[in-house]
Amino acid sequence: MYFMKWVLFIHGDSDGVVSGALAKAYLDSRGYSVEVVFTHPVGLLGDLKGFIRDSDGVFIADIALNELYIDEILKFLRDLGESRNIIYIDHHPLPEGVYIPEKITWIHNTCCSASELVFKYFNSLGLDQEYSRVALYGAIGDYLDETSWVKQELGRWDKRAVYLEAGILIQGLEGSRRDHNFKRKVVEHLSKNLLPSTMSELVEKSLKQSIEDENLRLWVKQNVCKYGRIAYVLNPPGSVGRAANYAKIYGNTLIGIAIEEKKEGLYVMSLRADLPIDLNKILRKLSRELGINGGGHPQAAGARTSKDMFNVFLERLDKEVHTFI
Repeated sequence: MYFMKWVLFIHGDSDGVVSGALAKAYLDSRGYSVEVVFTHPVGLLGDLKGFIRDSDGVFIADIALNELYIDEILKFLRDLGESRNIIYIDHHPLPEGVYIPEKITWIHNTCCSASELVFKYFNSLGLDQEYSRVALYGAIGDYLDETSWVKQELGRWDKRAVYLEAGILIQGLEGSRRDHNFKRKVVEHLSKNLLPSTMSELVEKSLKQSIEDENLRLWVKQNVCKYGRIAYVLNPPGSVGRAANYAKIYGNTLIGIAIEEKKEGLYVMSLRADLPIDLNKILRKLSRELGINGGGHPQAAGARTSKDMFNVFLERLDKEVHTFI
């Protein structure tokens, strides 16, 4: 018997994992074979080329389009759409002037989480309404739990229980870092609409992560540095996303940055900002002007630059802040 194969390209955070689980739940119910690949904006093009092989369908969710490679990515997807089914669902702001490739299913809206968009799409095709609970975990994990749909669906469940389960998932995934094999197990678990709290290893990781987060908070408080309206920390002992937020808080600045230094002299950064700052607009502009990688959401984004370019990056970033205040 022939089984159509789908490859899912998803982000490794709770919103991405939930999006993958929802897609897998639907595809499994239709008898398709499913492979899960974890990727990110900078690595998407290379992963697409490396993993599509004998696939018949490609699903991409919660992966922003990279400013530097956008033309090549869209051309690749357009050509791929000639021979494969392609679904691209995302909620990150799009670069200016982007065109939508023909012959692929393209769903984009900054209104909400990728999980909400993915659930609505597959629910319209027949995915059981009970999976709204799984989608809620992803929305909560991406701080997008104030939409009208989320509020409506929370009323269908015990709100306190949903937030407990979401917390276990969020913390457990954060504690898994780049353990993609474990994250695939989580995708499988959620695709069966099983509670995160019934996955013992996930619970253990979440409890350990909570302790690490508290230690991280105290570390950032003692080690935060400031440059103009920006606060930053280098090589925090934990989540860079949370460290960036703590840096913003304890530095009493509009932007917080946490930097992870790689061996090859690369700085991988997570950034957090307060309104009215739009990190996505700033970073996409700096990507074009400085040749760095950067983008994401208005108040939560990521960037990559060489260690040698960091001071220039800081200076330019601080100047851009002034255009918003």
